[in-house]
Amino acid sequence: MRALVLFFTLCFVSFATYAEEKPGEAENPFHKLDWHKGPQTENIASKATLKTDETMAFLDEANSKKFLELTGNIPESGNFILVSTQKDWWATFSFDSIGYVKDDEKIDADALLKEIKDGDEASNEERKKLGLTPLHTEGWYIPPHYDAQTKRLEWGLKLNSDGQTVLNYTIRLLGRTGVMNATLVSSPETLDEDVKAFKAALPGFEFNSGERYAEYQEGDRVAEYGLAALIAGGAAAVATKKGFWGVIAGFLAAAWKVIAAVAVGAVAWLRSLFAKKS
Repeated sequence: MRALVLFFTLCFVSFATYAEEKPGEAENPFHKLDWHKGPQTENIASKATLKTDETMAFLDEANSKKFLELTGNIPESGNFILVSTQKDWWATFSFDSIGYVKDDEKIDADALLKEIKDGDEASNEERKKLGLTPLHTEGWYIPPHYDAQTKRLEWGLKLNSDGQTVLNYTIRLLGRTGVMNATLVSSPETLDEDVKAFKAALPGFEFNSGERYAEYQEGDRVAEYGLAALIAGGAAAVATKKGFWGVIAGFLAAAWKVIAAVAVGAVAWLRSLFAKKS
């Protein structure tokens, strides 16, 4: 089973650094990516569409994988990157075909936080094997909240890496055959403002006909877990309940928590790139 939640490590190499090392803009690896400047209607994993405006740019799956690699993240397939060309944030979308997630579960934020913290040690052991920096959970930045009308589950975590506090904001959009994972990449200083801007872009997101949560039919595949497990790490949560924790040790680094940060100068460089294109 593919890990439910993507993992984004801290980006220690900024876009600005690349620009300084390679003065020629055409030689910059980020410049070579196939950016889709809005307004456009973008396809996400053949499950949904996202309407972008003139303040956004989008990367398809192949270019998103290159983008993640360039920013020091795990270059997994199945990701689609959305970038603000005016504000200090970018986001990633990915779809997990886990089935229909029942949304009748009550979320215990305190119990979930303890579960996530308890997973730090095992998660960091796996991160160590991958050559990644250890992460430690500090607490909620935004406690888990589910909106039954929009079918959105959202939360924010405060974590620490090498003494640096990092804030993470995540949204899960429930569909008929699975869940769309949307992760905001921002800096702690601008997260509040960036969350508002990111959420303002989400009305442009729509599941395709036949993929909407309300289109569920009897006999459709139902996910093995509910809302709480989407936060704690779906595959890990199921494995724990079934008693074969060791089997999913390899998923821990990617599934247990999401973390994302923008290096100094990164977004400023992106803004200049799109300004020149305009």
